[in-house]
Amino acid sequence: MGITRQDLDKLKEAAGKRVPKDWIRVGYSTCGVAAGADVVYSVLVEEVKARGLNLDVKKCGCVGLCSAEPLVEVNVEGVPHVFYGKVTKDVAHKIMDEHVSQKKLVENHIYEL
Repeated sequence: MGITRQDLDKLKEAAGKRVPKDWIRVGYSTCGVAAGADVVYSVLVEEVKARGLNLDVKKCGCVGLCSAEPLVEVNVEGVPHVFYGKVTKDVAHKIMDEHVSQKKLVENHIYEL
C-alpha cells in the first residue's frame, strides 16, 4: 500500500507548523570559518536560546563574497531580507538586539539587501 496525496498533504502541513518563518544563516565555508564564523554562529545560537525565540540559526556554504566574511543572512518578518558582512561577536549581538528584536536594520554592517 502506497502513500496517498492526503498523506503527503498532512505531512506537508505538519512540517510547515514546525518550521519558523524567521531564520538566520551564517556563512560556514572555509573562508567564513577562517574569518570567525564559528564565534558568530555560537553567539547567535546562544542569543536565540536565551531569548526563547522561534528562529532557526543555520550554517550554510559560500555565497561568493569571501572578502565580506563572516556573512550573516537574516530573514525576519517585518524587516527587509539582509546580508550583513564582516560580522563580529559584537555585531552579532547588535543583529539580535536591533534587527531581530527591534525590527531595525544594523545600517553600518549591511552588505546587501
